[in-house]
Order: sequence, then structure tokens, then C-alpha cells
Amino acid sequence: MIRLIEASRKQNLLETDMDLKTDKMIGEKRSGVGHLIFNNPEKRNATSLEMWQAAKVALDDFSEDPDVKCLVVSGAGDKSFVAGADISEFEKSRSDANAAAEYARISSEGKEALKNFPKPSISMIQGYCLGGGMEVALSTDFRICSEDSQLGIPAARLSIAYSFDAIRRLCSLVGPSSAKDILITARRIKAPEALRIGLVNQVTTLAGLEGEVAEYTQAILENAPLSMQASKLTVDEILKNPADRNLVAIEEIGKTCFNSKDYREGRTAFMEKRKPVFTGE
Repeated sequence: MIRLIEASRKQNLLETDMDLKTDKMIGEKRSGVGHLIFNNPEKRNATSLEMWQAAKVALDDFSEDPDVKCLVVSGAGDKSFVAGADISEFEKSRSDANAAAEYARISSEGKEALKNFPKPSISMIQGYCLGGGMEVALSTDFRICSEDSQLGIPAARLSIAYSFDAIRRLCSLVGPSSAKDILITARRIKAPEALRIGLVNQVTTLAGLEGEVAEYTQAILENAPLSMQASKLTVDEILKNPADRNLVAIEEIGKTCFNSKDYREGRTAFMEKRKPVFTGE
């Protein structure tokens, strides 16, 4: 994917190229879209502590920037979307129980920032999407992959118990039977099957991957931000246990939508038979 990313940089004027204190994570803003790029292709984009620290910084910035309407997560290189944790740094970052706890705290902040990102998010997947990469992909709203992609969770081959939250998200996409299949067999799911069972939203050619994602983001950019935020919040709350659902937040954002300038713009544009121009206000 690095060649595609470099080509895209030449074709698009970057509004912002963020300083994330590491070259292994890239944050960019291009024409209303925040791009988070895991940039460790020599290790198939295995994640390190500094990468998760940088991810949180970028995601917090994207979240607070009203000009950023959606997020695209991708991996550099042509082999892998995102791999799991970089084991080579464990001697330093997980040398004992205290260090391991600190590693878990910092990395979880980055992961939570992605899972709770308030705007529409897309994983652009090429190549392998396994283990920790699947957790990243499951944390976004949509997954679009190239036809050569393979997805899977090899936890059963490592005697690892996958987290409750990740399995809950997996079940919400593919159902309990397919979730058990993926987890218990630890097999790799090829792109056509991933599409059939609902693990990904779209499959396209490698050459067409960036174009497909660009078309998807363009559709998002044309819609009302408050309405999309309300829809995302409501679906996410439905997936929670009933006792944990924030129905007040759903009611409040519903009122915000109806009292917004965008609601008036939507009505006016419909009557005038033109495309609405939404501002998120």
C-alpha cells in the first residue's frame, strides 16, 4: 500500500501532515478526511507503544476538528493491513508486571480512541489482516478490502483468549456461529467469504481499492454530520447491554438534529430540488 499512499500524496494537496513524534504512525488531513496510517511495513505494520501513543494524538485531533468528517485507517506496504503487537519490543516495554501494566494502559488509550471515534470510520485493508489487525478493523464502522486480503484471528494457535469486547463486535458483524468458526478454527478467511458473512462491507481489486474508499468517503462527506453521528451513536448503544445504554444521549442528539441549521438546509434543499450543503451546525 505504500506505493498507493505515495501516489495519493502527489495527487492530493495535504491540508495537514501531523507531527506525531514517530515516523511509524502517519496522521494526515485531506479534503475533510482524516487518515491514520500504520507505517511499519518491515514488520507488517506490527504495533508498538509509540504507535498507539501517536494514534491517540491523531484521533483526538481528528475528533475535535470540525473540518474532518470521517476517518480512514490503513497500513503501509503491500503485505499487511495491521499486525499485532511488535514482540521485539517486549523485552523493553513489558519486562516485568509493572512495565506490562503501563504498556497495557497506554496502548488501550489508543485503542479506545479508535473504538469510540465519534465520526464514521473505514478500514482500508490490503493483504493480511490477522490478530491485532482484526481488532483494529473491528474497531471501525466499515471495512473495505482488496480481493487478495486474508482475515483471521489466530488466538487459538497461541493459547490466547481474545477480549470480550472484540468478540462482541465480531459477533455483531457475523453472528455467533461464524464468530466461533473464525475463533475456534483460527483459519484465514479470504475476501469473498469475508464479504459473504459480513466481516467486510466491500471487496474490490487492488488497483481499485483507494478509488473505492474515496467514493465511500465522498458519499459520507455529502451527508449531514449530526445525522450520521446520531445514527452511529444509536447503533453503538443498541449493541451494549440494556443496562449500559445511554438513552439520554440518543434523545439529546436527536433534539440537536431537529434544532440544527443543517435540518433547515436539508428541508430547503429538498424543496428547491438541489443538493444540500451541510456544515455540521
